[in-house]
Amino acid sequence: MACETAPMDEIAARTLGRVAANGIELAYETFGDASAPPVVLIMGLATQMIAWPDELCEGLAQSGLFVVRFDNRDVGESTHLRNLPPPRLADILVRRRPPPYSIGDMAADVAGLLDRLGLGQVHLVGASMGGYIAQAVALEHPERVRTLTLMMTSTGSRRVGQPKPRVYARLLRRRVAGDRPAAIAAAVETFRLIGSHGFAFDEQYIRDLAGRSWDRGYDPDGARRQLAASASQPNRTADLRRITVPTLVIHGLRDPLVAPSGGLAIARAIPDSRFAGFSGMGHDLPRALWPEFVREIAALAAPGEQRRRQRSPAG
Repeated sequence: MACETAPMDEIAARTLGRVAANGIELAYETFGDASAPPVVLIMGLATQMIAWPDELCEGLAQSGLFVVRFDNRDVGESTHLRNLPPPRLADILVRRRPPPYSIGDMAADVAGLLDRLGLGQVHLVGASMGGYIAQAVALEHPERVRTLTLMMTSTGSRRVGQPKPRVYARLLRRRVAGDRPAAIAAAVETFRLIGSHGFAFDEQYIRDLAGRSWDRGYDPDGARRQLAASASQPNRTADLRRITVPTLVIHGLRDPLVAPSGGLAIARAIPDSRFAGFSGMGHDLPRALWPEFVREIAALAAPGEQRRRQRSPAG
């Protein structure tokens, strides 16, 4: 099977790179054998590709997948669109003005990345805002998607997936960090608020991730532009019925930032999709669930890869 476990020493070395895509440059990293079925991981708002844990990426590679994670525009080592003034928070909240760019533009970035890396169809995984982007890719570039995994995300409808008011209010009041220690402290505070209260809080992991994110490219203006894109996204509920690829929806049942109703609405809208709710999980990727996420994503990919091999001349 394409997703059988491979010995660690058979996994190809990690590769870092940058490619031109959709008029910008995207930084990316790969894990595993480039000839294996590709899985592309899309991260969420103001969050860099390194927030996909190394162990999770390595686990997917051991499962027989070629893993690609990348920085979205305006974060990390990808292009920061500093020529586009960041919108005011008030304008974002009331959708007073068009955003500097859209979720559809970010989906076009993904399509450009696939083109430049020579990837045809991929298994697509998106978390939070990355889930919005993944849905847009599946709708606007359906020929590029083999399977779809959507984690802690929603449909774009304002009727579902809404944050708890106190959580949203506290996040909106968060100040811009002036230095590395302040950025680390802010990340710890944020994940204590939105994280998985049903699992042990791994403060050291959060501190390390926040520090490395600061070093790679802290950009609150870029975060504001991404927030504007998310806030202006359309309601995709009706369009999601057009998605026919195998789809898995993963959601924390204690998510205070994107309520589980968002994930449930996706699962209801996409034909034959499956909803996997995790008790105690909030709006993060708790370490205890990394092996489960690997199993779920690999299991979704496996049947289709087996059919592809059976149809191929070599099979």
